[in-house]
This record gives sequence, structure tokens and C-alpha cells, in this order.
Amino acid sequence: MAQKGVELDRESFSCSICLDLLKDPVTIPCGHSYCMKCIQSFWGEEDEEKIHSCPQCRQTFTARPVLVKSTMLAALMEELKRSGLQAAPADHCYAGAEDVACDVCTGRKLKAFKSCVVCVASFCEQHLQPHRDAAPLKKHKLVDPSKTLQDNMCSRHDEVMKMFCRTDQQCICFLCPVDQHKGHDTVSAAAERTERQRELEESRQIIQQRIQDAEKDVKLLEQEVKNIHVSADQTVEDCEKTFSQLIRLLQERSRDVEQQVRSQQQTEVSRVRELQEKLEQEIAELKRTDGQLEQLSHTEDHTEFLLSFPSLSALSESTHSSSFHTAPLRYFEDVTAAVSEARDKLQDILSETWTNISLRVTEVDVLLSQPEPTTRAAFFRYSRELTLDPNTAHKQLLLSKENRKVTLMKNEQPYSEHPDRFTGFYQVLSRESLTGRCHWEVEMRGDVCVAVASKNISRGGDWTESCFGNNDKSWALYYSNNSYRFDHNKVETPVSGPPSSRVGVFLDHTAGILSFYSVSETMTLLHRVQTTFTQPLLAGVWCYCWLPSEASAELMKLK
Repeated sequence: MAQKGVELDRESFSCSICLDLLKDPVTIPCGHSYCMKCIQSFWGEEDEEKIHSCPQCRQTFTARPVLVKSTMLAALMEELKRSGLQAAPADHCYAGAEDVACDVCTGRKLKAFKSCVVCVASFCEQHLQPHRDAAPLKKHKLVDPSKTLQDNMCSRHDEVMKMFCRTDQQCICFLCPVDQHKGHDTVSAAAERTERQRELEESRQIIQQRIQDAEKDVKLLEQEVKNIHVSADQTVEDCEKTFSQLIRLLQERSRDVEQQVRSQQQTEVSRVRELQEKLEQEIAELKRTDGQLEQLSHTEDHTEFLLSFPSLSALSESTHSSSFHTAPLRYFEDVTAAVSEARDKLQDILSETWTNISLRVTEVDVLLSQPEPTTRAAFFRYSRELTLDPNTAHKQLLLSKENRKVTLMKNEQPYSEHPDRFTGFYQVLSRESLTGRCHWEVEMRGDVCVAVASKNISRGGDWTESCFGNNDKSWALYYSNNSYRFDHNKVETPVSGPPSSRVGVFLDHTAGILSFYSVSETMTLLHRVQTTFTQPLLAGVWCYCWLPSEASAELMKLK
């Protein structure tokens, strides 16, 4: 009880502006007392026309009151100090650098208890009292302390933004529909908040579902790692048993096979681990976004909600696929079969069969079933910047400075002799080899053939040996008069699709997939090939127009 009495005394003899014990106390006409410096700072410079008021009761004075030190209060304060009444405790709720400060406090400011979106000001618990007592102020909207109150003000009219323009998708004040937003679809901020709150909940549901899907895939990938280890270990064991029967001649090959399997095992595990890490990162990011959305859903300030929601509601595209086709314990089965076959062909193992074993090992791909991209942005993930190889270009083809564009010319170009140069057809190959997944696009003018060819395609001879699409070493899409045709191994296939001067090519070398697309605003599949590629490939172009300078093709830079 004694402690309670001290607290009451401290409050009774504290300045309501600095909330500390009175210093040089003065009493103004309404009866309230303040520190002389505090009330002078609150009223500001002397001005006869300015109306002054009491910070507590808001009583106004037409003339600025004369401030005279209250000797009785000053003596009483000294006595209280001697009796043990000290200044406000050190743990008083003063505002720090990261806190929202009371806009009314002078001197050292207290932490704000609430912010008023109508007054566009923040108040400590004491200075908030008028909003609880005065009937007009009770109608004001109070929210948790906010540093962004000024963002709620219309920069054009200096009014609180309580409306929302759906036409321009921005918060506005009640004066904006009169001029700048005249005739626009406008609603109250509260109404728009209700609509966006519904969208927020839908976004959260999507995020939560994606988290569940991703967590399931993480478990699946973890199992894939175990399966790869088991399958690889089993394959190595089987191969060692088989190679043990080949005595010295096969011991060296046995070590090579084990090394390749282990290497591929490590590669596949690394790929799965990488995808697993990305999924876990995505889960963390989705949980973080979900937390932000949940926090935003409880925000009381409609305007703050509307300003923050667009940046939080945009969801990035998922970086994983949920369709994994697995074959537990069978990843390296073909390797075992190939080694068993090699055991029965001792005379050929160092030439033909050894090559077969190596290819079987490298064909192991846990994520082989990844679907082909469906959007242009997804294709760009596999984009390759290709250039044309001048050493392969026919002498009537002119290459640009960057070796990206080729144009058919009337006269031969001063190219030096080279064994890789095409001599029979106006063809050229890329400098870069194509392996794995890759995508590139070709802009065409005139009659042009876009092709993919093996490195060992003939550079001379008749049309069945070196012409794109007329042998088993090349695949070609021909474009002429707004129509397409696909050729391979002397078989011509008519192709239907929207004509476009740009063709996109997607290659999945491991999966044996080669696809040609008509490119505009969207990607339209023209023709797809499913085969087995045993060698690295090169991109090719053939300008087969009979009119020089009327045919050209350019390998595009994809952004």
C-alpha cells in the first residue's frame, strides 16, 4: 500500500508533457501544472493572434497566459525529493530508434500506444486519453502503432486515403474522384480490403497445398537417393562377380566400369540433392510468405493492407515437378546386362562392347521423366547461346561479325580450305556441341532449313550423304511459302502449324527428344522426334533459296 501511495504521488506531481517530476512548475489558468520549459516548448513562439490550449483538457486561451513559477509547488517538489520521491523510473516506456514515438510528447518521447488513422498521429497511453473521453474522438479509427501513417495521406489533397480506385489500382482520398480519378470505379478501402482478404485466404490455401506437395516430393527424393545407392551397390557387386571370370584381360575394364558407375551414382545423387535443397528452400520461402500473409491478414489499417498486399500476394512459379517416375533398384540394370553380355564376347570387349557399357552407365537418369517445358519462360531456362562455325560454312554463305547470322550470297566468300566445310549444299553447323537439355531459336527469311546433325555427317558427296534430313545423321525442318516439312533419313513428313518466321528447337539429348516449335507470343509444337542419340549433336542451317540474298537465318539471343 505504501508503494501504491508513492506511485500516486509521482503521477500527481508529474508533468503530463515530459511525464517526469515537475521542474520550475507553473500553473496555467485552467488549473493544470507543467514544467515551465515543457509548456513554453508546447506553445512555441509568442504570437498574439495564436490560440493557445492546455495539453490535457484542451481549454483554449485567447491571450497567451503569463507563465509565473509556482513557488508553493516548487517548495513542495523539493520536499518530496528529500522524502524519497524520485524521477520516473529508468524502465519507463521511452521510445527507441525502432519504436513509434508519441507525436504529442515533448522532450524525451514515450512509445506510442495507438495510432489514429484520422488524426494521422500516434499517441502514448496518456495522450490517448482524449480519444477515450471526447465523444467526437471516440469515432476515430485506432490501430496498432505504425510508422507508415503518412503513407495514408493523399499527396495531392493532403487528406486521409479511405477509398480505393479499382481502375488505377491505388488508394485515394474522398476528393480524388472529383478530379484525377473522375469517372473511375471507386469503392471504400474497407470494401476493397474485404475483397483482397478473400484473395489472401485463397493465396494461403495455394501456398499451403504447395508446401504439402513439396514436402511429399522431398520424402520421395530422399527415397530415390537410397534406391540409387542400393542399385549402384548391387550393380557394382554383380559386375565384380562377372569381371572376376575374365581373369587378367578384363580386370582393367572391371575397374573402369566401377569407376563410371560410382561417378554416375555421385552425379545422380548430387542432382537429387540439389533438387531436394531447392524444394526445401522453396518450402522455407513459402512458409515465410505464408507468415507474412497471415500477419497482414490481421492488420487493422485497411490502407496499409492494400499497400502491402500486391507485393506479398504475387507467388513465384514453382521450381519443381511433382511427377517423378521411379524404378527402384533398376537404375543400373542395363549395365549389369551389358557386362554379362561382354563376358560371352571376350574378343570384342575392348572395342564394340566396351563402348556399349559406357553408354549404358551414362544413360542412368533419375529425373528422366521431367516433362517438356510448356511456356516460353520455361524454355528459356534451357536456352543456349549458339554461334555458327565459319569452318563449316559453304563458301557462298556470308556470316555476320558475331557468327550468329548467315546470308546466302551470289559470289563465294574468301574462306580458307577446311575439311569440315560443306561443299555441296549451302549449309553451316554450330560451333557448340549440344548435350543434355537445350533450347535455341532461329529467325528466318526466305527458304530456310533448321536442322540438328551429328558431328560426323559428311561435308561433301551426294544429297543422301550431306544434305540435312536425307540421311540417318540429321533431322531437318524445312520452311518455305509459309508451310513446313520435316525430313529424316530420306523420309518427308508434312507438318501443319501456324506459320512464323521464327522457329524454336528443344533438344533433350539424354531422353532422345527433339522438338520443333512455331514461335510467336506462344510456343506451338510443330513436330517431335523420339529416338536415341548416341553422339553429341550440332545445330545446323541450310539456306536453300535459289535467289541469292533472299535467304538468311539468325541464331537469336534469348532473354
